Amino acid sequence: MLARRKLPIGIQDFEKLRTYNYVYIDKTQYVYELAQTGNPYFLGRPRRFGKSLFLSTLKAYFEGKKHLFDGLAVAELEQDWMEYPVVYIDFNQAAYIGVQNLNNVLDSILSEYEKKWGVENKAPEYSLRLKNIIITAYEKTGKRVVVLVDEYDKPLIGTMDNLKINEDIRTVLRGFYGILKNMDAYLRLIFLTGVTRFSKINIFSDLNQLNDLSMNERYACLCGVTQKELETCLAPELTALASKMSMTYDEALIEMKNRYDGYRFAPASEGVYNPCSVLNALDSRDFGSYWFETGTPNLLAQRVKEENLNPLDFDGNITVTLPEIKDYRPDETSIIPLLYQSGYLTIKSHNPQSGEYVLGYPNKEVRYGFINELLPQYTPDYGKSGFTISRFVQNLRTGETEEFMEQIESYFASIPYDVIPKKLKREKFYQFIFYQLFVLMGQVVESEVKSSRGRADAVVKTANTIYVFEFKMDNNATAEAALAQINDKGYPIPYAADHRRIIKVGVQFSVEEGGIKRWLIAEPD
Repeated sequence: MLARRKLPIGIQDFEKLRTYNYVYIDKTQYVYELAQTGNPYFLGRPRRFGKSLFLSTLKAYFEGKKHLFDGLAVAELEQDWMEYPVVYIDFNQAAYIGVQNLNNVLDSILSEYEKKWGVENKAPEYSLRLKNIIITAYEKTGKRVVVLVDEYDKPLIGTMDNLKINEDIRTVLRGFYGILKNMDAYLRLIFLTGVTRFSKINIFSDLNQLNDLSMNERYACLCGVTQKELETCLAPELTALASKMSMTYDEALIEMKNRYDGYRFAPASEGVYNPCSVLNALDSRDFGSYWFETGTPNLLAQRVKEENLNPLDFDGNITVTLPEIKDYRPDETSIIPLLYQSGYLTIKSHNPQSGEYVLGYPNKEVRYGFINELLPQYTPDYGKSGFTISRFVQNLRTGETEEFMEQIESYFASIPYDVIPKKLKREKFYQFIFYQLFVLMGQVVESEVKSSRGRADAVVKTANTIYVFEFKMDNNATAEAALAQINDKGYPIPYAADHRRIIKVGVQFSVEEGGIKRWLIAEPD
């Protein structure tokens, strides 16, 4: 049996990764490319997507640590290794609940570089301290300085729920970054990473020459794992995972793709896998929600409800323009840019003529995780309904439709009427709750399923049964009308050749009472 290789889970330091022989997916060709121009760069990617490791790789390259790059792409490309002074500013080192946390981090980092370069007199402002460090390093080495900033926006993301603190932090950062604008003569390279472009911080207007790589097709695979990289660099681990899960290699590959692939950072780019989930799944030899469980998207889920967004649209029905997803403006209402930039939505398609982008969940991990996060926002009394998961699933799998519909009826009855969003179409709201329930029970469910003559509201598939649902509100239609529409529109026809039992369910919701009023069940003749 081959010994396990060391996978770099949580390793963000390139030098440590190479020194202790962790598996490394070579991204150094990008290091060489970006170093040739020296432009100020920004790269936005979701958390735990490899930004810190890439920035650390840049640091090692500019510090001239040639030995760390033996056998990698840049070793063949770079013929003239040089050492430059590097100022590395890492905002990952603290949690931010107030301005003082930010002040402590900046003071600690700047004090370290002031000591290193012998800056004796500390300026009163952080921006001036940074300026003095850069000038001093340049004068003492005769070489321009490389400034690397990791997770520049973490203090802002951490205080999104407190507008006053958020604005105070923006004020500090605005001045701090702004000092870099007129220092071209002293700078070899500026490279910032983060999750989102906060438009109001002014860094992108102050540094008006900043080259944003976030949606640049050429660098779409700079972070993340491509299909080729998964199958070549991580083939031994994928084989071991397949064996542990009693799957073939190809079956394991398909499951990995369904769970963790699908992120597209440019309209025509190749999709990439989430590196956090890939490495954890291969290391534990089990499929899980590794990336999603490390985050806290409850604030985003709350905002989705507050903005009366239809969560069903997140399956690939959100249409936006480039300005709507490129910058996040805290003073505006839409949370869509942050959902995209945070990795909960991704580019599904792009229309070059109209300039519109269609967004949706990237994969099963995010889809199921975010739906689970949304459920408490829409159904705060979920635990008080008397709803029994095990009995519901059993009834569903055995085709006992009347029984599981009674459980769903009691579940809907537990939802306080005042939590139903007023601006959200009521039928869509109930459809979403239906959708959530089935997803959380681990069932295959599709919404707005197209046929040649219309769309079924929901289709749920189990091993032995296919359920076709149509929903109506009692102010304009009945359960009979819902069932008739299933028949008239031929919603079951696409499944006629399927060996499974087909059950049609027409559901009527009550406008006044806010729950299920009636339902009718039938099977094709």
